[in-house]
Amino acid sequence: MSQSTEFIDIKRRNAKERPPVERVNDWGEYQQPFTEKKLKQQASRCMDCGTPFCQMGTILSTGTSGCPLYNLIPEWNMLVHQGKWYEAFQRLAKTNNFPEFTARACPAPCEGSCTAGVPSEPVTIKSIEKAIIDRAFLEGWVKPRKPLRKTGHKIAVIGSGPAGLTAADDLNQLGHSVTVFEREDRFGGLLMYGIPNMKIDKTYVERRIELLKQEGIEFRANIHVGIDLSIEELQQNFDTVLLCIGAEQPRELPIEGRHLKGIYHAMDYLMTSTKHYLDPDVSCDINAEGKKVIVIGGGDTGADCVATAIRQGCKSVVQFGKHGQLPLERQPGNPWPENPAIFSLDYAYEEALTIFGEDPRQYFIQTQSFVGNDQDEVIGLRTVSFQPNTALDQTENYWDADLVLIAIGFEGVKEDIFPTIQRSQKRIATVTNSFQTSQDGVFAAGDARRGQSLIVWAIQEGKKAAIEIDRYLASKEIKQTV
Repeated sequence: MSQSTEFIDIKRRNAKERPPVERVNDWGEYQQPFTEKKLKQQASRCMDCGTPFCQMGTILSTGTSGCPLYNLIPEWNMLVHQGKWYEAFQRLAKTNNFPEFTARACPAPCEGSCTAGVPSEPVTIKSIEKAIIDRAFLEGWVKPRKPLRKTGHKIAVIGSGPAGLTAADDLNQLGHSVTVFEREDRFGGLLMYGIPNMKIDKTYVERRIELLKQEGIEFRANIHVGIDLSIEELQQNFDTVLLCIGAEQPRELPIEGRHLKGIYHAMDYLMTSTKHYLDPDVSCDINAEGKKVIVIGGGDTGADCVATAIRQGCKSVVQFGKHGQLPLERQPGNPWPENPAIFSLDYAYEEALTIFGEDPRQYFIQTQSFVGNDQDEVIGLRTVSFQPNTALDQTENYWDADLVLIAIGFEGVKEDIFPTIQRSQKRIATVTNSFQTSQDGVFAAGDARRGQSLIVWAIQEGKKAAIEIDRYLASKEIKQTV
């Protein structure tokens, strides 16, 4: 930027967070914005690389490296450093439909592949992105974009998560008439109900939905396509159908005692909790108040369960992981520009450390069975702890538990409600190099097609699916005129 060594001379600073002892008493977002002065300083650390690995967006060693949206990161970093906020917003919006979502819900693999992270520390890309889009809304730069022409084509998008909303947005801008169908009572998919409010405030989701409505997209809630309405019925009224139904089938833990009351899948717990938060009249059937909570699974969903349980007033919370604690620094087998697999104290763990005095994570734990009482309620579980690649005996343990949350990932499409659509490995199968399914005129995108993944991949899927649908419709027009 203004100097060639700022990525070393200026130290990386993370955005401030509200104190854990304060934020656990509410459901507000825990991150706080940078001052403009610090944002300009942090943006100046960008090296403006000749080959910006931060925007390459690919899979390296099973993990995402760089931004799958190919965001023009060095460009808007430079513009922020220069104080050109509107121009920075224009560059950000060129590649990303919903920066207010990704700046909150994406784990930022772009930072893991930032070149500045080799000799120093990566640029705080995620915080800068959040500052740009939040300022754009505050200044009134984000306005409804109504398409200049209408093609006459009608498209049904099933599911209002990131992939569905992105495809709907792009298809609408191309002049097609788009209707989004959602089985829940609110729109946004997992952005609305699956991610806790302290990570992404739902007012931001609702604000974007309202903007898309103003741009001409129709939204219809409480319609479960495949049950309330078949694909064939939709095809009678729409030229194409796009399935963005997610990959919400949870991975099961089929061990002794699984039938006991008080054992739930993590996503059921998170969705119930958020629905109750948004509407107190909706009963919170799964509540951690006063309970000893155990979360099985060491990922982000499990961390969200920890944070949610603390806010509900749990008596204690422990999280099991079958892997060991990550190292403090990159290891030789995890070189740049791979996403770094290093230890961090996520927001949920910092809160647990503050409230209960210890990190809730337990490593190398395998759950063997659940234990219940005479009322078929879970009261505990049995585990074995182990040291991999050693001959040491496994250690058996018993843990008290009133509430157990299973957060060990997802297997694929949740329900086989589309018998005419072929599936492969529990995902919706699509034609090679296309997003079209086995049924003519029906497309699929997002986790339903790709499998469980990051929000940036879902948005990329939505954008590419929109291109394929537009091509399909154009080819139909050509055939009709020949």
